[in-house]
Amino acid sequence: MRVALGHVDEYDERTAMFAHQLGLQSVQLHTPSNLVGAEGFWSEAELRALRERIEGDGLRLEGLENVPAAHFALIQRGAAGRDEQIENYRRTVRNMGAAGIPVLGHHWMPTYVWRTSMEAVGRGGAHVSSFDLADAAAGNALAAYKLTPEEPIDPPLSAEDMWANYQYFLDAVLPVAEEVGVRLSLHPDDPPVAEPLGGAARIFTSPTALAEARDRAHGSRAWGLTLCTGTVSAMAGAANVTEVIDLLGPSGHIAYVHFRDVRGTVPTFAECFLGEGNFHPPSILRRLHKVGFDGFAIDDHVPALVGDAATWGDTSSEAYCSRGRAHELGYISGIVDALGIGG
Repeated sequence: MRVALGHVDEYDERTAMFAHQLGLQSVQLHTPSNLVGAEGFWSEAELRALRERIEGDGLRLEGLENVPAAHFALIQRGAAGRDEQIENYRRTVRNMGAAGIPVLGHHWMPTYVWRTSMEAVGRGGAHVSSFDLADAAAGNALAAYKLTPEEPIDPPLSAEDMWANYQYFLDAVLPVAEEVGVRLSLHPDDPPVAEPLGGAARIFTSPTALAEARDRAHGSRAWGLTLCTGTVSAMAGAANVTEVIDLLGPSGHIAYVHFRDVRGTVPTFAECFLGEGNFHPPSILRRLHKVGFDGFAIDDHVPALVGDAATWGDTSSEAYCSRGRAHELGYISGIVDALGIGG
């Protein structure tokens, strides 16, 4: 197991320096601004240039997560034009294989991550994000985020629609991923509520549903789970996190880990510092090691401490390289070292 600098939206000299200062050897990028994708897919040339730039900085590129919404929205919705987007997604996967980038994360939330506040007050006055289903009708406090779609969902998408659309996606894309050696990794629905948000049902909201996703991929090793411990914790607490690890870990279907936590469970929760949430962080990392997980774990949404620019909704490198993120990565790295489970 190794700790990487993760969810980097804008890779630049600042983020590279931040990774080195924290003693990390690799990075994972999230819909990075470095990739243009002007033709509806990421080209081999731009992917290779990005990987080589990162390696030139003395770091390794672990993988990418989430193509731009404009490359993916019709696939999720099952709308006219999805076959063209699927073909472009297949081209992105092929190009990643050719460029030597092994993992591509994806989500299945047509209205993306939903929060009712991005400025809730956490420990010591730190800013955190929170969700309360009772307030969701007022809209998404994360609506300005780059992956939140501008087009409304009309007509609404049922759970049956979402499962059918996901199967269609898997059947079309998994064979290409298997062929070129790229792993497609699914993020659970955040927040994990059964109620539709913005007109789209959420289906990846339980350990059982995540196991079904693996089964619909016919157990292919080209399919994996992005184990977002905070999202799974929000389902029903620590027991759900350990259940998912035990369901998908032994077969090697946990591709990588977003390591964070929340206080509370749906319908109401708030993000928090590691160690004050629903689960005991060392126990979770130890369990991952026990089931044979040998991939990378990254930081994820972090509280904004005094002097930090904002919570994780700000994707600039200035906001990203924050006190809150340094604290979280130091916390995770310390546990991995203390347990002796680092690779």
